[in-house]
Amino acid sequence: MQHGKSGRKAMMRRAESVCRDHGARFTALRRRVFELIVEADQPLTAYELLARLASDGGNPAPPTVYRALEFLQEHGLVHRLASQSRWVVCDHPDDPHGGLFLVCSSCGRAVEWADETVASAVQTSAHAAGFRLGHEILPEVEGLCGQCHGG
Repeated sequence: MQHGKSGRKAMMRRAESVCRDHGARFTALRRRVFELIVEADQPLTAYELLARLASDGGNPAPPTVYRALEFLQEHGLVHRLASQSRWVVCDHPDDPHGGLFLVCSSCGRAVEWADETVASAVQTSAHAAGFRLGHEILPEVEGLCGQCHGG
């Protein structure tokens, strides 16, 4: 997901605000990992993040990056695409939400589609089946984005 320069700055300010409101430290590494995800045009793996951090001149170990990702996810700043083990920025971290991701099988782009109707349907179906929902994993729907299918 690409965001324009003003959009990236707004997302960084929002992330700072979320951390401040939660009394959490937005360390330099957490900030840089978040910034790299915001700047990316598609979801990134932890190892892609490691490579980008190394090109910055750093040399963080994988557990350090995973801890930063866990922090960002815990505070609602990023989502993990479970099917790909990739990370994508949350477009609205200050609003608890359910929904799903539309993931392009050609270019890898992922679009967060927050829809309370979908979240409610998942909760209702889970309850009817006797399930108690645990850790939120947003469903992923694979297909072709508008650019890849020409629409």
